[in-house]
Amino acid sequence: MAARIVIENVTIATVDTADTEIPSGHVVIERNRIAAVGPGAAPAPSPGTAERRVNATGHLVTPGLVNTHHHFFQWLTRGLAQDAILFDWLTTLYPIWSHIDEDSVYAGARGSITSLLLSGCTTASDHQYLFPRDGGDLLSAEIRAARELGLRLHASRGSMDRGQSDGGLPPDFAVEDIDTVLAASTRAVEVHHDPSPDSMVRIVIAPCSPFTVTTDLLRESASLGRSLGVRLHTHGSETVEEEEHCFEQFGMRPTEYLDSVGWLGADVWMAHCIHLSDGDIARFAATGTGVAHCPSSNARLGAGIARVPEMLSAGIRVGLGVDGAASNENGGLGTELRAAMLFARARSGPTAMTVRQALRLGTMGGAEVLGRADDLGSVEVGKLADLAVWKVDGVEHSNIDDKVAALVMGALPPLAMLLADGRVVIEDGQLQTADAELISREATTQARRLFESQ
Repeated sequence: MAARIVIENVTIATVDTADTEIPSGHVVIERNRIAAVGPGAAPAPSPGTAERRVNATGHLVTPGLVNTHHHFFQWLTRGLAQDAILFDWLTTLYPIWSHIDEDSVYAGARGSITSLLLSGCTTASDHQYLFPRDGGDLLSAEIRAARELGLRLHASRGSMDRGQSDGGLPPDFAVEDIDTVLAASTRAVEVHHDPSPDSMVRIVIAPCSPFTVTTDLLRESASLGRSLGVRLHTHGSETVEEEEHCFEQFGMRPTEYLDSVGWLGADVWMAHCIHLSDGDIARFAATGTGVAHCPSSNARLGAGIARVPEMLSAGIRVGLGVDGAASNENGGLGTELRAAMLFARARSGPTAMTVRQALRLGTMGGAEVLGRADDLGSVEVGKLADLAVWKVDGVEHSNIDDKVAALVMGALPPLAMLLADGRVVIEDGQLQTADAELISREATTQARRLFESQ
């Protein structure tokens, strides 16, 4: 690999604090960092520097997209429970998921990650919350897949300890005891967590949701995460059924309940947050709690449309998420830019979200949610070289003068190139780090094995 890559003659949407855009300019990458950004031609390299120059005329450079919520293993169970609400969808799939193991999670992660990379995503947070007995080291399996394919990963060690016999939603075979969860979470941090600015793997402590986890596990997980210096993640306010459940079990709405057990704060982000009240939004803003907005999955399950414009106005950090591929069969993050903008407008009118606000949600917004804004989320000198180069000169986009509008409003453009940590992982729309056809065949084989286990 060349020590220096120059992308030139390209439109650049930097997504910096001023939303600087350069109609025709250059980006220079040296090893895994951005060394130069500006209009016109790139500065000449030092004598003897190995350099690759990429003529990106007609293309658009953006930061690599940041996915703040996913469930990689669900790649193997797409297309099921097509017309179900969340609770019914979960109870349909729990028995199938009870048979996942290292091989199936690895295959599912490879499928999910390939889809993400092909959609312009360079960083993702995955929430692995199901750990069947004798399933093996599932977290390590997905981390291995991410390392091989080139995705920057925040791996959330999830958990469920409240089965049906204790008033929870999951069957008892799907839960662990608190001691097992805390020990496994500690080990995951010790083995895999890299807190450095260049980190390709960070660990997150992530009990699943208010209807699958006991109050004790929520409290102890928050305490453990903070003692280890890692971030915290869970689902919150996803459905009206969850709200009813929290009222019945705890006498509080989801945000009130999670707040009471230490689950609001600048080191916390929650997935979905569709049914936040004005008071909830104010409390999220006051505590610095982040949100992973998953518009397509929320629509697929009929859960509702999150109040993202109100969240942004209140100063809440908001990023985008795919959610599990079994509730968003598309599996890519790029299409969520368009979905976020359209759903905000469907709910609140045509000025509710601009195309540039949507792009910011999928880039800098996600970086802020994951605590990586110093190194990711914008095209600026010194930041990590996670970049997407979109082909917006084809028949579907070429006559849209505003290239950011072409990306967000139009069909998702193909990628001329995707770089993660300075490494070319997609080129001319093709995965460079593995055989995509083999990944597809392996995922199909593992999916069939899961279904045959029923």
